[in-house]
Amino acid sequence: MRPPRQTALSFDLDNLWSYLMVHGDATWKDYPSYLDRVVPIALELLADRNLKITFFIVGIDAAKPAHKEILQSIVEAGHEVGNHSYHHEPWLHRYDRDDLKRELETAHEAIATATGVEPVGFRGPGYSISPDGIGVLDAMGYAYDASTLPTFIGPLARRYYFRSAGLTQEQRAEREYLFGQAREGLRPIKPYRWRASDGEVLEIPVTTSPLVRLPFHPSYFLYIAERSDRLARAYVKTSMAMCSLAGVTPALLLHPLDFLGGDEIGELEFFPGMQTDGATKRKRIGEYLDLVADYGSVISMNRYAAGLAGRSLKELAAP
Repeated sequence: MRPPRQTALSFDLDNLWSYLMVHGDATWKDYPSYLDRVVPIALELLADRNLKITFFIVGIDAAKPAHKEILQSIVEAGHEVGNHSYHHEPWLHRYDRDDLKRELETAHEAIATATGVEPVGFRGPGYSISPDGIGVLDAMGYAYDASTLPTFIGPLARRYYFRSAGLTQEQRAEREYLFGQAREGLRPIKPYRWRASDGEVLEIPVTTSPLVRLPFHPSYFLYIAERSDRLARAYVKTSMAMCSLAGVTPALLLHPLDFLGGDEIGELEFFPGMQTDGATKRKRIGEYLDLVADYGSVISMNRYAAGLAGRSLKELAAP
């Protein structure tokens, strides 16, 4: 008898300043924020569907007293919190061991203080992870990492991003592995264990389509919908069906820009999918969440990781 179908759902709470920083816009240093706008919108859409998920929070946002109430509202609504690093630099894999330890522990403390809940899961910004990162997470007692996106199109996405970014040569070098390398498409799409010289951790990859390894979290649905809403909905259904045939429990993620349009965040008009207005995006995201829920029950990342405890999983040497 096959187990019931499930989808693990999470939300990377990347703030406005973090998008501007990665894009090379100097205004990021003022730390502009849209958390007070996007969090209530997301919580309402999730509550309407009775979905409880995991929000990966950036430490520097959690450390700001102005954000405490809005971040606490996530926990009060019954959702989990995860660690999304402190500074949200996608070149986290370039950090040395001491800096990495300080980065993750400082974020952990800030998130726990702001929300009243200690995170047990981590996702690196820009899908950034390293052997030292595995060791640090193990030492911190984290239940899982969720920093990998097993797709071949990372270099293509990076080229698209660089085309509109105002980056110096030094900044481009920092971001040389943004969105990953093509060989990451060879990594497993089912959960496995990273093993480093000084620790190991459960890895829950962000799911890509079996066989073709194309990303299919909602940001991609919205981008496709700018050309054809019918095609985007077909992509959702086909990708979920492929996961079912392959015996894969999808682990999908949401982003703030899935809920906000170019008419509301003009600073991010360069970002894919921002040609759509916010009201249309929210309508489409609601429809996509309904399609995902039709596939089976939607669970949080902590719950997914707990269900994998004690299972025999493939082991890989840390990247």
